Amino acid sequence: MKAVLQRVTHANVVVEGELIYEIKKGFLVLLGVDNTDTEKDADVLSKKISGMRVFEDENGKMNLSLTDIGGELLVISQFTLLADCRKGRRPSFINAGAPDMANKLYEYFCERIKFDGIETVKKGVFGADMKVSLLNDGPVTILLDSKELIK
Repeated sequence: MKAVLQRVTHANVVVEGELIYEIKKGFLVLLGVDNTDTEKDADVLSKKISGMRVFEDENGKMNLSLTDIGGELLVISQFTLLADCRKGRRPSFINAGAPDMANKLYEYFCERIKFDGIETVKKGVFGADMKVSLLNDGPVTILLDSKELIK
């Protein structure tokens, strides 16, 4: 499971011209599910993201987590994170999870991160053509791969 974690001052997602969800200060997470991922991958990423200390404390140091600041989370499914670009100019998505399996793990991740202390979790629409807007704060952008976190 791969995630692009972006610290934002605000973010939103629009589907077919309609605002679906918006968040204030927190994280926008683009989440890609690999065809070998399991709930363990979602558990590991959830724990890492909820505890990631990249928000500034009273001294201006990145020392606070999303849970510490009561921040919000917007999770967008993004199968293109699994693109294999090693050959040619057209990416292969053969490693991306099948839609039913990927959606199940996407939903599981969104529920699991609530268990890890994130009260406000908003989502995009799985499989939809979405327009995502954000104001990246910092900018702070972090790439996470569950396979690298599982030991």
